[in-house]
Amino acid sequence: MVVQRDPVLVDFALQGGGSHGAFTWGVLDRLLEEPWLNIDGISGTSAGAMNAAVLADGYIKGGAESARENLAMFWRKVSDAARFSPFRRGPLDVLLGRWTLDSSPMYVAMDLMSRLVSPYQLNPRGNNPLRDILDEVVDFEGLSQSRIKLFITATNVRTGRGHVFKNGAITPDVLLASACLPTMFQAIEIDGELYWDGGYSGNPTIAPLVRECTSQDTVLVTINPVERNERPVSAADILNRLNEVSFNAVLLKELRMIALLRQTADPGNSEGAQWAGMRIHRVGSDMLTTLGASSKLNAEWAFFTLLHEEGRRAAEAFLERHAMDIGRRSTLDIDVLLEHI
Repeated sequence: MVVQRDPVLVDFALQGGGSHGAFTWGVLDRLLEEPWLNIDGISGTSAGAMNAAVLADGYIKGGAESARENLAMFWRKVSDAARFSPFRRGPLDVLLGRWTLDSSPMYVAMDLMSRLVSPYQLNPRGNNPLRDILDEVVDFEGLSQSRIKLFITATNVRTGRGHVFKNGAITPDVLLASACLPTMFQAIEIDGELYWDGGYSGNPTIAPLVRECTSQDTVLVTINPVERNERPVSAADILNRLNEVSFNAVLLKELRMIALLRQTADPGNSEGAQWAGMRIHRVGSDMLTTLGASSKLNAEWAFFTLLHEEGRRAAEAFLERHAMDIGRRSTLDIDVLLEHI
């Protein structure tokens, strides 16, 4: 059911996470149905960066409905391109309805090989099927004219710092850099600098949304679980948890900084007022905690559809609880992040 309320300006902050980005597609698909949600800016990393650029491009072409169509087309093309991928689920996983690739012989072989052989040896030409898809779906020249401000994060290999690319600077290389896992792909060179996945330095980056956007409401769409109650025991579970911790660390630091600034910033000056008035909301799903890390490489359309439907369900639940809170108060308690500093 579409919510009836006055228009409000919002930002989106979209996490990365490979194929799990189809969950974010579902969230955006549902939120774009609400005419009162006016998008001011989007910060995205990795799959979140892809979703951000595809959405903004669609919005230029024909508003929210066109953005929804563009997102659906992008994820369909990604699945079609992976139709003959060697990364397929094993027969037992298919039988039991599991989406993991842990039993896939090719995935296991590639996982082991990636620790011994670099992508410069495995893929010397640096081929990436996503490049052609992005060129086909997104008009990158048009992004410079978008009223939606885009902030795409990639990690500078030389400095280790995050670099935020904005509308006019966004190219296919920028999006590929934001999603460049170092063990799978060669670093992407942009203007003489090499870049890796933005998740290492901002997943996603929040500060530009505060400093450069008018909106004071940020809807954070999370993919990587912050907390897990079970103890990681197997080698795969330990590596999975390490990745989750590392890809959440910078985001949690930024949210902690926002919580601190909201308490201490001087509302009497413009920048202090921006930080003091910041409102944070979150859309996520416990279902994502049940999926192993290897499923982030699963590009089956049935898996994308499952994630998309879960994203729509999560967004619907968020709207039912908090639609009237947007523009009025935060619905994510980030002050708890200050308890142990």
